[in-house]
Amino acid sequence: MTLSSSSPSISEKGDVLHVEDGKVAAEAGLYNPHIDVSGIDERALMRKVDLRTLPWLSFLYLLCFLDRTSIGNAKLYNMEAELGITDSQYLICLTIFFTSYAIFEVPSNIVLKRLKPSVWLSLLMVLWGIMMTVQGLVHNYSGLLVMRWMLGAFEAGLFPGVTYYLSCWYKRSEFGIRAAIFFSAATISGAFGGLLAVAIAKMNGIGGKPAWSWIFIIEGLITIAAGAVSYWIIVDFPDTATFLTEAERTVVIRRLQGDAQFSAAGEKMQWRHIRKALTEWKTYIAMIVYAGIDMPLYAFALFLPSIIKHVRYSATRANLLTVPVYALACISTCLVGFLADRYGNPAVGYIILIVSRNAALSYFAVFLAASGIYPCIRDAWMSNNSEGTYKRSVALAMVISWGNLQGAVSSNVYRANQTPWYPLGHELVLMYIGTGLIATITFRFLLKRENARRDRGERDEIIEGREGGFEVNGRFASVEDAKREKGDEWSGYRYTL
Repeated sequence: MTLSSSSPSISEKGDVLHVEDGKVAAEAGLYNPHIDVSGIDERALMRKVDLRTLPWLSFLYLLCFLDRTSIGNAKLYNMEAELGITDSQYLICLTIFFTSYAIFEVPSNIVLKRLKPSVWLSLLMVLWGIMMTVQGLVHNYSGLLVMRWMLGAFEAGLFPGVTYYLSCWYKRSEFGIRAAIFFSAATISGAFGGLLAVAIAKMNGIGGKPAWSWIFIIEGLITIAAGAVSYWIIVDFPDTATFLTEAERTVVIRRLQGDAQFSAAGEKMQWRHIRKALTEWKTYIAMIVYAGIDMPLYAFALFLPSIIKHVRYSATRANLLTVPVYALACISTCLVGFLADRYGNPAVGYIILIVSRNAALSYFAVFLAASGIYPCIRDAWMSNNSEGTYKRSVALAMVISWGNLQGAVSSNVYRANQTPWYPLGHELVLMYIGTGLIATITFRFLLKRENARRDRGERDEIIEGREGGFEVNGRFASVEDAKREKGDEWSGYRYTL
C-alpha cells in the first residue's frame, strides 16, 4: 500500500528513531521520501512486528512477575519458620521490595533512553535473576531483607521500560491491546507460579536445601538464562530493526508520523518538559487511578495462596487451586484489552470475600476478583494522553511508580492474626477499588470535557496568516510551531477516552 505523505509532522517516537543520523528531516519531513513502499502490506507488516516483539517481551514480564510474587508460594513451605522470622518481619520483606521498586523506576527509564533496550533490559534481567537465586541461599531475616530490596531495584526497569518501548512501535489506537497482551503475562505467571512451586517443592531436602529455597533458586536461574539470551532477541527501535527491510522500516516510521503524536524530531531535553509533567493535573489523577488498581493487584498476587490455604486447603493444593483463577484472569485481561474498554468489577468478588465464611464461596469470590482486577491495568491510557518524549517519559514513570508503591501498602493488609478470612485486608482492597473507580470516572469526564472545548474552538491558537484564535492560547508562526511547543495542549490534539 502507498502511505500518504500529507502528514506534516513526525510522531514523538521519532525522537527515539535516532533522528540525529539525518534520516528524518529537521523540520519533521516525511521519513525516507525516496523509498517506494507501494508493495508493502501494512497489516501483514504489523503482524510481523507483533510476532517479533510481543511474545518474548511477554515472557520476560512473566518471569518478572513470577520472581516478585513467588515469595507468596514459598511461604507455604515453612519459609518463615526455617528462617526464624515473624509475620511482621515477613511483611516488611514484602514492603521493602516495592520501596526500591518505586524509587528506581524513573532513573531506569532515563538510562533506557541512553542505552539500547537490548542492552539495558537484558542486563537488568541477569542482575535480578542473580538476586533471586541468592534469595534462596539466605539463612536469616536480614539476608532476605537485603535480597528483596535488591530484587525490587533491578526489576523496576522492565515494566515502564517495555511500556515506553512498545510506544515506539505502535500507534495510540493499537497500543491498548498490545499492552493488555503484555500484561496478561502477569496472570499467566500466577498460574504457572503455582504449578512450578508444586513441582519444585518435590526437591525438598536435595542438597540440604528446603523446598522454599529451591523455588527461589530454580526460578532465579531461569531468569538469568533468559536475560543472557535477550541481548540477541530483543530488537531496539524501528530504524535499526534488522528483521525488517528498508521499505518495511520506512512504513513503520511513516505510520508513527501520521499518528496524533507529533513531538519535533530531535526534541531537546528541557526542564519545562519535566516541569509540565510534574504540574499537570492529568498526571495526578492518573496516579490515583493506577493506585486503585495496583494495590488490589499486588494484594491479590502476594496473598492468594495464603487466602486459599487458610480456608482449609493444604499448601500444595492451595498452590494448585491458584491456577484456574489466573487462567480466567488472563482471558478477561486480553478480552478487555481487545474491546478497548474498562469492564470487569473486582468489587463484587471482594464484597463476597468480606462476608463469606464458607471455603467454596470464598474460592468462587477470588475468581470474580481476578477477572476484575487484572483487566483494569490501563497504563496505555496515560501514555496515549501525554505528548512529548520527555514529558511522557516522566509522567508515565510517575504514574507507574506511584501505583507500584501501593504494593508496600498491600504487603501489610493481610495479617496473620486475621486468618482465615482476612476481613481487614479485603475491606482495604475494596476501599482502593472504590477510590480508583471514582478517579477513573473523573479522569474520563475531564478529558471528554476538554475535547469538547477544543471541538468548539475555545483552545484555538493564533496562527500568523490565519484568521481566528485567542491570544490567551498563544501566538505561533505556524501550526507546526504550535504542535512542537504545546504538545497535547495543542488545539488539534484529542485525548483518548
